[in-house]
Amino acid sequence: MIIEPRMRGFICLTAHPAGCEQNVKNQIEYIKSKGAIAGAKKVLVIGASTGFGLASRITSAFGSDAATIGVFFEKPPVEGKTASPGWYNSAAFEKEAHKAGLYAKSINGDAFSNEIKRETLDLIKADLGQVDLVIYSLASPVRTNPNTGVTHRSVLKPIGQTFTNKTVDFHTGNVSEVSIAAANEEDIENTVAVMGGEDWAMWIDALKNENLLAEGATTIAYSYIGPELTEAVYRKGTIGRAKDHLEATAFTITDALKSLGGKAYVSVNKALVTQASSAIPVIPLYISLLYKIMKEEGIHEGCIEQIQRLFQDRLYNGSEVPVDEKGRIRIDDWEMREDVQAKVAALWKEATTETLPSIGDLAGYRNDFLNLFGFEFAGVDYKADTNEVVNIESIK
Repeated sequence: MIIEPRMRGFICLTAHPAGCEQNVKNQIEYIKSKGAIAGAKKVLVIGASTGFGLASRITSAFGSDAATIGVFFEKPPVEGKTASPGWYNSAAFEKEAHKAGLYAKSINGDAFSNEIKRETLDLIKADLGQVDLVIYSLASPVRTNPNTGVTHRSVLKPIGQTFTNKTVDFHTGNVSEVSIAAANEEDIENTVAVMGGEDWAMWIDALKNENLLAEGATTIAYSYIGPELTEAVYRKGTIGRAKDHLEATAFTITDALKSLGGKAYVSVNKALVTQASSAIPVIPLYISLLYKIMKEEGIHEGCIEQIQRLFQDRLYNGSEVPVDEKGRIRIDDWEMREDVQAKVAALWKEATTETLPSIGDLAGYRNDFLNLFGFEFAGVDYKADTNEVVNIESIK
């Protein structure tokens, strides 16, 4: 088929296998160009197919020669219909890893379920024995608790009062005002149940109970704080409450891992274009202004640059892992620089439909969004007839 982007709101309904492969190859080349990282050798990545999870898998494999198991929930292709981008990313990753002589196997299914946990534990037991790094990078809006059977749905809402501010439709460039009604207690509880730390702790408990964590094992989950501009809808909203729970869970897990000399961390990462962030009002406008400034300053990073720096300079730097006063790794340090945030705040006041093309980087935002689905990569012939049916080598 000739595969083109088909949009519905903030979702692209198609993905390009050759473009996704190019994306993975570009990230691999970046990691190789930065030199070896003295990191973990047996790595489990939960949420391994896109964004920070994919970047973590690539960094572990091609920076540290690690054996990796990736868990994700992606839609496979059928004739005439493309797979979700994470499927194509994972197929490309496995292909490149196997070509490089690296162990790489994948499991596709609901990582919140007991069944997928069981399948993963059995695979580790059979093939790796133990793992020394567990990356937790799930980004799902819905979770069914395997113990209660209750399905929880997260919401993007402020807490306490209705929030009104600017946003942008990144397809049209139209800047408008948006109002979001305040969450109720049930909204907050459901969002914490989906995006908090409960499932992360369940994974670590399951691994520890079956002696699948190596001595000194590390686990890391990803979070975001962001600036004052977005805090009402993000850090002080329902998602922020879930992130508070995730960050508190790191301490609980660290206590549980004391007997192994293990440690749990939360890494606070930079604002990036993801399917999730594109759905949050205000965030696309903030990111388009932020990108303009960070690119001008020469400090802009995508997922792979962030994770490479996290692994090289923080996690595996040869000494103690540097953390903030709340025990978090801060790899959002360049985004949150005072001069950068002051410039964003000044541009925010000026941002209108007319001014945004010159004061922001909406083109960069759109390009990154299309990149998520395998589109707009140099070196890919998007007019060519492309086979949409691509298999992941380890998934039969």
